[in-house]
Amino acid sequence: MTNEQFKAGRLRAGLTQKQAAAALDVSQPYLSQLEMGQRPVTPELARSAATLYRLPATALPMREPPAEGEVTDAAQLARQLSGLGYPGFAHLRPRKANPAAVVLEALLQKDLETRLAEALPWVLLSYPDLDWSWLVRHAKLQDVQNRLGFLVAVAKDLAADRAEFDPAFRQLSAVEQQLEHARLAREDTLCRESMPQAERRWLKANRSARARHWNLLTGLTADQLSYAH
Repeated sequence: MTNEQFKAGRLRAGLTQKQAAAALDVSQPYLSQLEMGQRPVTPELARSAATLYRLPATALPMREPPAEGEVTDAAQLARQLSGLGYPGFAHLRPRKANPAAVVLEALLQKDLETRLAEALPWVLLSYPDLDWSWLVRHAKLQDVQNRLGFLVAVAKDLAADRAEFDPAFRQLSAVEQQLEHARLAREDTLCRESMPQAERRWLKANRSARARHWNLLTGLTADQLSYAH
C-alpha cells in the first residue's frame, strides 16, 4: 500500500487523522508522517488500514513470492480465493490477500488442484486493476509467463462480447500483448508437473488453440468454467 492510498483511504472513509490514529493504535503525528510519505506503510499497518477504511483487496500488501519448489497449502489458497469473493469457495472462511499475490502464488505451484486453477481466470477478470507490473515482472523472473499469458487469454475470452467487462477486456488485451513478447518456446503444464506421460501425449494432440499458442499442456477452456454462463 502506498502512502497516497493510505491517505486516500482515510479520506474516503470520512475519518479525521485523530480518529484513524486511535483506531489503528498509532499516534496522530506518526499517522501524519505516513500520509506525507515520510515513513513507509508497514504490511501489518496496511492490513489494518484496509479493514478500517474498507479498501479493495488490490490495496493489500504483497507477500514475498514463494521460493522455488515451495508448496503452498491448497486450503490456504482456497481461503484466499474466498476472501477475493470467488463464488466457488464462498462456503470457506475467507482470508484477505492481494489478488496479484494470490495468482502468482498459485502459478508457482508444481501441482495445483484443478478447482484452484479454474478460479484464476475469474480473479484476473474480477480485478483488472490489480498490480499487473508486479505480477508480470515476477512471473517472468520465475519463468511462468506462459502460464500467466494463457490465463489472461482465457479471462479475455470470458470478457468478450460482455459490455460490463469492457474495461477488463481492454486491460487484459494490453497485458496479453505484453506477455506475448516474453512467450517461452519450451513446453509446460498449467501447474501439473506430475501429469502422466499418456495424458501429456493426449493433450498435446487435443489441446485448445490457446493452450497450443502458450505451449501449455492443459484442457482448460473458457466455456467449461462454471462462472462463464
